[in-house]
Amino acid sequence: MVTDPIADYLTRVRNAQMAGHRIVEIPASNLKKRITEILYEQGYILKFKFEEDNKQGLIKIALKYDSVTKLPAIRTLERVSRPGLRAYSKPSEIKRVINGLGVAIISTSKGVLTDKQAKAQNVGGEVLCYIS
Repeated sequence: MVTDPIADYLTRVRNAQMAGHRIVEIPASNLKKRITEILYEQGYILKFKFEEDNKQGLIKIALKYDSVTKLPAIRTLERVSRPGLRAYSKPSEIKRVINGLGVAIISTSKGVLTDKQAKAQNVGGEVLCYIS
């Protein structure tokens, strides 16, 4: 039983990249689907596909690597808020990840947003993870 599904999601992606896999399969949830969409919009993954099965469904993610150096597009995936210690931020207090080059994913009252979207809409929330 997984007590922190977002940490499991990030770990599966991190481990697949370290092993050099092209595709990773992750059990689906609405929150994980939105995080996957954000990763795609920000250019960290090549493509993704949501597949339905008789249970909760699957997310298939095609990982992105540099064509020359073969290094993964995602350098770091860091879980911020966790079940034992939730991390919340006001819009004015949201940290910039690597001086704006990375992305913070935030769960807000208006849905799951990036740090830039949350600041633009002036909403705070739970900081889920940092990606760079």
